[in-house]
Amino acid sequence: MTVVARWNGEEIARSDDTVVVEGNHYFPPSDVARSSLVPSERTSVCPWKGTAQYHSVNAGGAINADAAWYYPDPKPDAAHIKNHIAFWNGVEVSQE
Repeated sequence: MTVVARWNGEEIARSDDTVVVEGNHYFPPSDVARSSLVPSERTSVCPWKGTAQYHSVNAGGAINADAAWYYPDPKPDAAHIKNHIAFWNGVEVSQE
């Protein structure tokens, strides 16, 4: 199954190898259009996954602030999603 992430008319990620955690598809970094990601200062903390870092998504000439996140140094139970990228805030993630 291929999973695709789109926002503002552009495909920003496509993968046959996502990891689903808590209903979110985490994309391997190599399957995400890195040119669509803009570093952000935002972080958040999950009790079992650790501290998430965010990116804003740049697509179709617009910025979706903090719409992508990843765990650069996850806790042991979430080690399998290290550096994988998930999306929210209007980014459409669908299966094809």
